[in-house]
Amino acid sequence: MDVQPRGLDAEYVSDGESLGRVRRPLPLAKALHDVLLAYEMNGEPLPYDHGYPVRVLVPSWVGIASIKWVGDIEVSAQPLFSPWNTTFYRLFGPAHPEGGGAPLTRQTVKSAFELASGATFRAGESRVLHGRSWSGAGAVARVDVSTDGGTSWRPARLHDGPRPGSWTRWSVTWKPRTPGATHLLARATDTAGRTQPDVAVPNTQGYLFDAVVRHPVTVV
Repeated sequence: MDVQPRGLDAEYVSDGESLGRVRRPLPLAKALHDVLLAYEMNGEPLPYDHGYPVRVLVPSWVGIASIKWVGDIEVSAQPLFSPWNTTFYRLFGPAHPEGGGAPLTRQTVKSAFELASGATFRAGESRVLHGRSWSGAGAVARVDVSTDGGTSWRPARLHDGPRPGSWTRWSVTWKPRTPGATHLLARATDTAGRTQPDVAVPNTQGYLFDAVVRHPVTVV
């Protein structure tokens, strides 16, 4: 059985063709396991940008599954289809099955620094770098950070216990010594044993990027 939430936003037009309002099915088993219908945030009505009046929240899955501005939900004993699980949000390309992979579900392992791109640091001054990592397959178990463009790595301090389906905050102290441009890198490993690769496997629509991101900074 499938359930298919549909948004109240305007019909989506692609190459001159209307594909209707955004909608995407998910298995009933997933819907009954941990999916939420959110109508409030922090005790207040859900803001419009977050999906007022009701938004679906699908933990660990790709963002398209969490439909905003929900107007109706279809329930079917048969599999349901929409452009968002047939044409879009599948993996196409030489590294993937002919005709495309299965509709995307779980999110990949990712990391990000809480830092502006191109930030400037002073040589000889100690700073604490902060970031967050997350995964759709399990909790984040470890994060390693490089401050020299990937030449060397050291473990970051995790500020949250292993929690599936949520961010893990982390930090590491850095005292840059040599002026010049460099890159900061963060690489997470989850409890399912997945680690961010150096290079992502390409697909034509650019989904599920999971590679380690090179975050440019300058030491002065």
